[in-house]
Amino acid sequence: MHTPPDILSLAYKQPVMQHDLVILHEKERQIPGSVQYSIRRYRKNPQWNFDDMGMMVYHYRKEKTKENYFELRFCLAGNVYCKQKDVECDACKLNASRSCSERLETVDVFSFRFSPVHLSQFSKPNKIGNLSDSILNFNHPSSFSKILSLCSRTRMVLEAMLNHSYADSLENIYINAQTQMLLLYSLECMLGERDIESFQCKFLANEADREKITLAREVLLQHIGEPLTIKELSRKVAINECYLKKGFKEMFGTTIFDFYQGQRMEHARYLLYEKGLSVTEVSVMLGYSSISHFSTAFKKHTGLKPCELLLR
Repeated sequence: MHTPPDILSLAYKQPVMQHDLVILHEKERQIPGSVQYSIRRYRKNPQWNFDDMGMMVYHYRKEKTKENYFELRFCLAGNVYCKQKDVECDACKLNASRSCSERLETVDVFSFRFSPVHLSQFSKPNKIGNLSDSILNFNHPSSFSKILSLCSRTRMVLEAMLNHSYADSLENIYINAQTQMLLLYSLECMLGERDIESFQCKFLANEADREKITLAREVLLQHIGEPLTIKELSRKVAINECYLKKGFKEMFGTTIFDFYQGQRMEHARYLLYEKGLSVTEVSVMLGYSSISHFSTAFKKHTGLKPCELLLR
């Protein structure tokens, strides 16, 4: 049984006593077959000296495949949490939280656990390739833990997760998409981070074009129940259709269709399991013309019929 080290203790360089930790905020999600995640904010003692840190955990047991998982853990120190967060004090409304009298410095701990079923959507079965392919297919023969350096992109995603203003269904859509980016950046980090100059699509060296591709991703999330054609999406972000498709695949490691479909199905899982909506209600909310089309897409993505998730 692989027992990975505690990321808080690694970041602090000595064991952390749980009774010393004062939790300010926490959020968890435990939907079967989806990404299991937890986000916890602790009050930072001024005398504590934490390093920002990331860790990858690959747990593999050949004889007990149901126990297999891949996990990303992160620790960030020195962020700011407003004691009036739920009502927003005047300083925070003006984006001046660092001068806010109600602010507290925090140590933020994240955990994102991926199941084999969830990861299978990102890789072709039995593909023989680099370490990331082995992990996504759970073909790597032994468990391991690996410390990850936190690149600027990973930091931006984690801090966005802490500071977004979404709630309920919109929050679920947002967190699902951000989690996928963490997976991509972490696997890239493990293999050696590439820089902008190494993009195969030369136009991505232009920051304005990269921003258009990023905007396209945001537009897709905003229209999770209103499917857009590639032509409609390209017009909304003012970029050539061919550039949009190629740039999206290179920046985010997936096609526009696969990304959008994956986000729809993950949101459907949330609506069925967390919100208890009926299969009919969910299929309509996600823009499907028939329940059978939705059920087929859901089973292809999750391995379950929608009604099976309702019974769990």
